[in-house]
Amino acid sequence: MSTALLVEIFNQLPERLVRGPGSSPQGIGGGAGGAVGGGGEERDGKPVRAYPGGKARWRAALDGFKKQVGKRYNLGTLQRLLGSHDPRARRAAVFALGQVGTMEVNASVAACLHDDDSEVSALAAEALWALWFHADTTAHNDALDRLVRLRDREKALAGIDRLIEQSPAFAEAYNQRAILMFRLKQFDRAVADCEKALQLNPLHYGALAGLGQCYLQMRKHRPALKAFRNALRINPHLGAVAEAVRALENALGDDKKSI
Repeated sequence: MSTALLVEIFNQLPERLVRGPGSSPQGIGGGAGGAVGGGGEERDGKPVRAYPGGKARWRAALDGFKKQVGKRYNLGTLQRLLGSHDPRARRAAVFALGQVGTMEVNASVAACLHDDDSEVSALAAEALWALWFHADTTAHNDALDRLVRLRDREKALAGIDRLIEQSPAFAEAYNQRAILMFRLKQFDRAVADCEKALQLNPLHYGALAGLGQCYLQMRKHRPALKAFRNALRINPHLGAVAEAVRALENALGDDKKSI
């Protein structure tokens, strides 16, 4: 199937839909994707955007994109295009995998976080969060989307508890419960949920960054440094996490560049 056609379909999307600034209110400690500080334009976390023309317009554009891609490309072909010499093809492919992919492509998309093209790496971060939030049944995915938007933390927690009972292998549900536990200052429980999320999805850099933030709050600085370094190994573009690593290295006298 033609690479040029995929690029053409991708380029038909509204630019703000693809390249709009991301922000994540869902990270542990207020950072995107569990990062320390940070967020907003860095795209570390699950993106929440506003698009011109309203939700109906961008939903229709995405639905059209997914239908066209689904008719013409399978996941194997899209993954192969991630290795294209043309960055335009890699951008289109990684965006497509975020829309139509499953956890089967998790590792392939995560590898794109190290792409030389900054737009490919940014799209890969957003694609991963899309995959992680929609890694279970449609009903469970919709439930998690709804629960993370609740302002009542106790209701959100009760809902996520029920969701985990129903779907104990849904990694993102544990990550989101960890975020709630952190905000409730129950750091031990947040650590346990971060670790469970990582057991189910070892590439979840958000859970690793969140784990590091929990350890910081518990004054366990060396485990925090290890968690932050591991997050950066997966996603080297977590600016706030990199700052935390430098601060901890200075404080601990540990300047090993093991990232």
